[in-house]
Amino acid sequence: MELSDASREIEAMQREIARFGRSLDLDALDEEIAEREQQMAQPDFWDNNEKAQQVIEESNLMKEKRDNFVDLRDAVADLETSVELLKEEPDDDLWAEFEDDFQKTKQRLADYRLTQLLNEKYDAKNAILEIHPGAGGTEAQDWGEMLMRMYMRWADRRGFKVELAYYEAGEEAGIKSVTLLIEGHNAYGLLRSEKGVHRLVRISPFDAASRRHTSFASVDVMPELDESIHVDINPDDLRVDVFRSSGAGGQHVNKTSSAVRITHLPTGIVVSSQAERSQLQNRKTAMNMLKSKLYELEEQKKAEQRAKIEGKQLDIGWGSQIRSYVFHPYTLVKDNRSGHETHDVQGVMDGDLDPFIDAYLQWQLSQKNPQ
Repeated sequence: MELSDASREIEAMQREIARFGRSLDLDALDEEIAEREQQMAQPDFWDNNEKAQQVIEESNLMKEKRDNFVDLRDAVADLETSVELLKEEPDDDLWAEFEDDFQKTKQRLADYRLTQLLNEKYDAKNAILEIHPGAGGTEAQDWGEMLMRMYMRWADRRGFKVELAYYEAGEEAGIKSVTLLIEGHNAYGLLRSEKGVHRLVRISPFDAASRRHTSFASVDVMPELDESIHVDINPDDLRVDVFRSSGAGGQHVNKTSSAVRITHLPTGIVVSSQAERSQLQNRKTAMNMLKSKLYELEEQKKAEQRAKIEGKQLDIGWGSQIRSYVFHPYTLVKDNRSGHETHDVQGVMDGDLDPFIDAYLQWQLSQKNPQ
């Protein structure tokens, strides 16, 4: 990279940072933070614990939004300073340090750009991600486990925490069902792009004749809702079953019947949790998952009603094939919505999903704002 090229890229970065700054309105954001800090300083602040927690969460999110922008703005300004120093006095060590900082800042800007597309109501929440293989026995169940590994690697890349809430192993290989709790800021906003049917084409390792197989697995993603979101659930509508939990590979996680399965009889929704040793804790986790599913179901009904009134055809992600992963006779991963594709199948399976997430969010934005 030439110094002149770096200067042009830094100028482009600064223009983009300026646009972000105008939309963020730092002065207004600082006022909102100060307002919440005033609330927290009041003697009666903790009289309503639920409201207090909500104010603290809002304040922390606003501070994070401000600090992320300021840190990025300062990092780009530091790059400009380094360029000026290098112009005056070229130095190999300073150049090597500059190149490293330049690449890191470019990546930070790309990550920041992506988060600016996350502005829906629950985007900042943790995510509950479920994987259910389609028909096809061992082949489909193995595909389900491959997807599980892909999402766990993606989460690890982002520094998110992953908890295996429920795991049901396949008879020979793979999974019958799995639920992951993925904790991290914007986890749901990033992963909602993954909801739908994922298709795999490959030479099956389970076929002695080495024939090409097509497998499907459905992925469902929901936000993990906190206590501030109220969903009415009638206890009489629930059937609660307990069973022994077992983990990946069939080993026992707990020899007592601590795992919990809850069936919501009116809707047929079933949720399970086996992550904790305590039956009480697993029941709480399962109830939170049920709350998220029922809330999502209600939101989907509202969206369908709005679409009907507006005369629009609503594309429900659950039943639609969103992405194809082809391992043979060529290598290709293609998203059917955004059109984004790559031949680096192995990279995607190792968790390199951000280009697909970014392309989906850009596509979604274009759908909302066709002009």
